[in-house]
Amino acid sequence: MSGVLKQATEYQPRARVALTAALAARPSHAYLFRGPRGAGKRTVARVFAAEILAAAAEDPDDARRRALLDPSPHPDLVWLTPRGAQHLVDEVRERVIRAAAYRPFEGGKRVFVVEAAEAMRDESQNALLKTLEEPPDFVHLISSEPEALLETIASRCQPVDFAPLSAEVLEAELSAGVPGLAAAGGVGVGAGGGETAAPAAPEEIAAAARLAAGDLERARLLLGERGREVRAEAERCAAAALAGEVASAPWKRLLDRAEAAGEDVEAATREALEEESRAGLKRTARDIADEAKRAGRRRRTEILDLALELCAAWLRDLAAVASGAEQVAFNRDRLEQLRSQAKGLDPARARRAAETVQETRRSLDLNVSEELALEALFFRLERTFSQTPSR
Repeated sequence: MSGVLKQATEYQPRARVALTAALAARPSHAYLFRGPRGAGKRTVARVFAAEILAAAAEDPDDARRRALLDPSPHPDLVWLTPRGAQHLVDEVRERVIRAAAYRPFEGGKRVFVVEAAEAMRDESQNALLKTLEEPPDFVHLISSEPEALLETIASRCQPVDFAPLSAEVLEAELSAGVPGLAAAGGVGVGAGGGETAAPAAPEEIAAAARLAAGDLERARLLLGERGREVRAEAERCAAAALAGEVASAPWKRLLDRAEAAGEDVEAATREALEEESRAGLKRTARDIADEAKRAGRRRRTEILDLALELCAAWLRDLAAVASGAEQVAFNRDRLEQLRSQAKGLDPARARRAAETVQETRRSLDLNVSEELALEALFFRLERTFSQTPSR
């Protein structure tokens, strides 16, 4: 096993065993890297691709070095990432299906990686099927939602499974390698999504690691400006329900945060697609606009879902603190606020409120009106808490 692969799979023993065995024998033509977001699938897929290319190169070290760069200049590594909400059918056809028929530019192998494979439309997946059935090269699919792939696609790939990262691992990853932690009492943490790094105290890092549900990218988001704003708004909404003050419509600020995030992603996606179009990739103005809007809507939905998940986590923590179990609270940097709000609180009411929030999260998948759903949610939460004994 190479040192790079060993390091990349440090927290994923099942993936390490599968890929080490593959490299020691003869790698399969197609792999499906599947598991939750933020578990390291993308990094491991790149390292595995680099090892395949290095094994077939005259200068393995140089081939590996170039393949590991992101973006990679290696001509035999094709990496497809959706710019918008979905992979464009023509892009999958041109960059993967047709290109797979050509000989490698150097060495003896080519590797095609499709990131967010679940974002391929059925038409793209069906077109890819023949490439998987008669493989001239290696195709790696990366997916956080493998159930969205056609069964005919998934069944032709060797699965490589990834587990959610533990809170302890996330905490270590967020803290590691950043100078000045001990001296400054905090660290600078990249928030992801182009946000500026921001200082974070150890207590906030511990909270983000637990609120991220095994997703390192989400943990980094929570330590950035936008993530902190969303978290604060979620806590304000929960506090308003607890205090009987939802008539002020606190959920509207949550919607505003989600809308702003969606607009930022839509603008960035449109700019990226227009640049690719000028570089020669065929896209109509309507295609660009539609893809950008889809990307913006997806980001808006993600941020809103995150806000509701944070709200449910706050209510869960209130139940824990009210039960005398604050050591299991996720919001470890907000214990004083939790203690204050939990005084005299019936833990069963808080648990019921958290369940109500999760029910609303699931209902949003059914395309109900988000604003009406949130309005109904917080008035339900207010009624739930109004039945508790006065504190």
